[in-house]
Amino acid sequence: MKHFDLHARIPLLAKAMAAADHSPDAQLVQTRHRASLVESWDIGPGSTVLELGCGQGDMTAVLAEAVGPRGRVVAVDVAGPTYGAPVTLGESAARLAAGPLGPRIDFRLGTDVRDLSVDFPCDAFDHVVLAHCSWYFASLGQLRDTLARVRPWARRLWFTEWDLTPSCGDQLAHLLAVLVQGQIEAAGSHGEGNIRTSFSREALLRLLPETGWTADGDGPVDTDALQDADWEITACLDLITAGERLATLSEPVRQLVLSQSDVLRAVAAPHGNRPLAAYWVTAR
Repeated sequence: MKHFDLHARIPLLAKAMAAADHSPDAQLVQTRHRASLVESWDIGPGSTVLELGCGQGDMTAVLAEAVGPRGRVVAVDVAGPTYGAPVTLGESAARLAAGPLGPRIDFRLGTDVRDLSVDFPCDAFDHVVLAHCSWYFASLGQLRDTLARVRPWARRLWFTEWDLTPSCGDQLAHLLAVLVQGQIEAAGSHGEGNIRTSFSREALLRLLPETGWTADGDGPVDTDALQDADWEITACLDLITAGERLATLSEPVRQLVLSQSDVLRAVAAPHGNRPLAAYWVTAR
């Protein structure tokens, strides 16, 4: 049982993020979303957490608040400290490390847990968390190997990601932006965007048994307040307009991508596009 009101701490947590200096309203929304997730999960004071794909620390800050001064969060990301814009991972980590949550967080940027030099004792962590980071993985195989690698280290897995299945027509633009970026990556034209391997909830559930994890719960996540649909639509159309990565695709794939981007332009609103829903899965 939690003995604190995480929701009340959201404004302070959002201000602790370096990205809040650039987009305070957006940061507040992103922090509120992650706080709602953690409030629904069984991560209480004193917990030890391994966070994979920590990025700029949106979930890291919330987890550090949740575990309290006696808890610990090891925040890992395969990307190095110079990755990210307008705030890099290193800048964001340094901001959090210098604040009151710093003593609870161990940032390990530029770290791939599949590397055998990275190791922890069995059951070193109460929880392992992946929050909106799995589409950054280069492939489902990389995700599978990562989940299998961390299985001995943690007792429980908490996972959340966008859901590819739309519930209404006004989510179509976000879906198309995701699928187009995923197709470009799958065809061999690799970049550093947010979406590299877009897979379904069902694909994750098929994958988990191969990694030693057994799913024991799942459900929907409300994302209506999030701005990610607009962000991904802009990223996708900018990628198409730039053209460099399309030039390396085979002609049939390139024409398929261009046709889908035509549809995206037709259905996307100038701003305020409705995001896809997300889902959570827990496993032991």
